[in-house]
Amino acid sequence: MNNKYPEIPYLGCKNENIEIPITFRAQHQNIQPGMEYEMNPIPISDNSNVKGSGKLLNKVVIVSGGDSGIGRAICTLFAKEGADIAIVYLNEHRDANCTKNIVESYGRKCILIPGDLRDENFSPYIVDCVIKSFGKIDILINNCGVQYPQDSILNISNEQMRYTFETNIFSFFYLTKAVLPFMKENSSIINTTSITAFEGKKNLIDYSSTKGAITVFTKSLALSLAEKKIRVNAVAPRTYLDTFNPIFFFSKRSRSIWYRCSFETCRSTI
Repeated sequence: MNNKYPEIPYLGCKNENIEIPITFRAQHQNIQPGMEYEMNPIPISDNSNVKGSGKLLNKVVIVSGGDSGIGRAICTLFAKEGADIAIVYLNEHRDANCTKNIVESYGRKCILIPGDLRDENFSPYIVDCVIKSFGKIDILINNCGVQYPQDSILNISNEQMRYTFETNIFSFFYLTKAVLPFMKENSSIINTTSITAFEGKKNLIDYSSTKGAITVFTKSLALSLAEKKIRVNAVAPRTYLDTFNPIFFFSKRSRSIWYRCSFETCRSTI
């Protein structure tokens, strides 16, 4: 019986020393939200090779967690496409002002609205600020979130669980409910979920659960608003470089895998 494939003789093996560059130095921040301006390197949020084409000309966009990470990348690209931006954030004032400067550098208007989205009374205030500044709301980006890795579910305190759910999913309900009466046909709501909603994560049980909730929230809300012709979608990123990394990961080791451009995630939202 003839062998279809030729036999290739084994010629032995050799040892090689390969120099692998360390992309990141060890670094740690003791607070959450972390501060992007303290990170080294600073995450990439813009791609100079991508030029805007007016897809969002004169649209008004609210971005929660818009000060850094995915939020900053969204604000940057949306400004390139002609949108005016309202950035909602907790207390990262320096990061938020940096993002505001980026938006304005592309010739668009930007306002900053600091506050705690876990407070249901904050969302109507956000809407009031945006309507007074821009007169309308076209797009809502629910993007804020926190995570606190724990090795066991037994280590997740009730306080941590409540904080994570209130930040990651309750805030989406609050802000969506406040914005919705001002939305017209062809408006959009885009939610940031995560790959952990589909794959799980053994040390992020509460966080993964909130992302699963966001995914189903998105599907159900899309069905609910279809007749009003309001689009509802979600983006589920994998690991990327943002302010979570120096809080939980960089302090132990440096890994080049983290250096992924947040910009690529936000491109799929347009």
